[in-house]
Amino acid sequence: MVQKRSFYTVCVLAALCAASGSPSFAQAAPPSNAHTGGTLRLAAQNSGGTLDPQVSYISLIKELETPVYDGLLAFPKFAGSTAQPVIANLAEAVPQPEDEGRTYRFTLRPNLHFSNGQVVNVEDVAASFRRLFKVGSPTAGPYYSHIVGAEACLHDPAHCTLAGGIETDPATRTITFHLTQPDAEFLDRLAWFHAAILPASTPPHDTGNTAPPGTGPYRVTRYDPATGMVLERNPYFREWAHDAQPAGYVDAIQVTFGLDPEGEVTAIENGQYDWMYEDVPLDRLGEVGSRYAGQVQIYTLLLYYYAALNVRMPPFNSLKARQALNYAINRHAMVIYHGGAAVATPLCQLLPQGAPGYAPSCAYTKGASPAHPLPQWQAPDLEEARKLMRESGTAGQKVTIIAPLEGRYAAMTMELRSTLASLGYEASVRSMTQTVQFPYVQNSDNHVQIALTGWNADYPSASTFLQTLFACASFRPHSDNSPNMSAFCSPEIDTLMNKASAAALSGPTESMQRWAQADRALMAQAPAVPLVQIKRVSLLSKRTRNAIVTLNDEILLSQLQVR
Repeated sequence: MVQKRSFYTVCVLAALCAASGSPSFAQAAPPSNAHTGGTLRLAAQNSGGTLDPQVSYISLIKELETPVYDGLLAFPKFAGSTAQPVIANLAEAVPQPEDEGRTYRFTLRPNLHFSNGQVVNVEDVAASFRRLFKVGSPTAGPYYSHIVGAEACLHDPAHCTLAGGIETDPATRTITFHLTQPDAEFLDRLAWFHAAILPASTPPHDTGNTAPPGTGPYRVTRYDPATGMVLERNPYFREWAHDAQPAGYVDAIQVTFGLDPEGEVTAIENGQYDWMYEDVPLDRLGEVGSRYAGQVQIYTLLLYYYAALNVRMPPFNSLKARQALNYAINRHAMVIYHGGAAVATPLCQLLPQGAPGYAPSCAYTKGASPAHPLPQWQAPDLEEARKLMRESGTAGQKVTIIAPLEGRYAAMTMELRSTLASLGYEASVRSMTQTVQFPYVQNSDNHVQIALTGWNADYPSASTFLQTLFACASFRPHSDNSPNMSAFCSPEIDTLMNKASAAALSGPTESMQRWAQADRALMAQAPAVPLVQIKRVSLLSKRTRNAIVTLNDEILLSQLQVR
């Protein structure tokens, strides 16, 4: 499928405030004097929860497990404008669609092994896709429901067979997928993390603190969510496609949990750690930008922060209450909390800049409305916000914000609380670690009114924002894996999104226009309050080299070298 891809930047800056954000597409290649061996030492404030690659939706775990698991396809593991589209990984080639886009035929590479020594076969592939439904993977419905038999699996996961949807032939090592209808993004979805191929014997439930065997260059050998994690070389790995899954440089990767971001920065400056998962804290940006510029990476992702509003609970079951909060929020303050205009941009819509289908539109700013949006956010419109609040009749109600404890969430949370109070709500905050907060706010049984969270594209597509977060099928009551945290469902907007997705089969232009239309339609219903789009500011140690950053995998930990 031809798509407009987002721009992508990798910068090393003399001063962070001088960041320009202009695109740079220099492809990173391993240095001629590449160094192998040693231990890469990483730090993170908290663990990422489950290690199950078909269940986890925390970016830390995805980043750590990218060199552990593989799918049939992959996004290339190198930086630059040519790092799209998908390429063959465990499969020998990217197939051409058959039967008018309803059939895809793959051939599995020979002599592949899992980290337990077991040979990878076609039944492992078929079982892995059945398991997606059995374990309740967050993307089973949004991404794989077009496989024949998937509808039955969604209604009865425990007995999922995908009958008629996947055929295997061990003699020819072929796996054939049959779809109920063409899916322009099916190949992208086969490259997504949840489509990892696991042994057929993997239990049909969340494996939690145990990482199933994978096929990548590393394997998880120790995991304690309270203290840390260790990855060591997979003794059965032999590189089959460097661009899809390159061999790693270091012998081991050690991750320590529990340091706060301030401590992480100091430890990296002192050479005790090589990389920190969290962004550099605001009060340290100037320091690292001036004294450690050669160790700083700034890169743009399809990443933003937003407040999900539960449209099925008071007060945000009122459209006017949702719209009032969108008008009242000070997005300029959110930019400041993330380091200023060099590394953050106010966001007023549900498709971020750079996403396919993005068309600048702000319905909730001074001088704008859903019927007459402006191209950019200008300032809060408190007069309109208070008018809508009076009309909503919700003033005085109690509202609890459920927010993560980590990093800059605290400042964003206080801004959100202050705005709610200014509108007349009795607002309070309940904070918890992100590992706990993320599944908690997804589960409808917890009756969350408003959740502060962030979202990073699974792959460059409008659907990974609009459909994943707001389609009817993405809301799964009573489940910790329900990315539609707003519990929003509009059959009319679903139809718009489905038409946008289908239009991509015949070319990008109409599809992009339809996605932009869906974005505006969603914002008119205001199921969320988009706040700010950011760049990552990452700090590496002096002894670390060969940092390669990609749009889909961020920093490739397997490609870092230590001296």
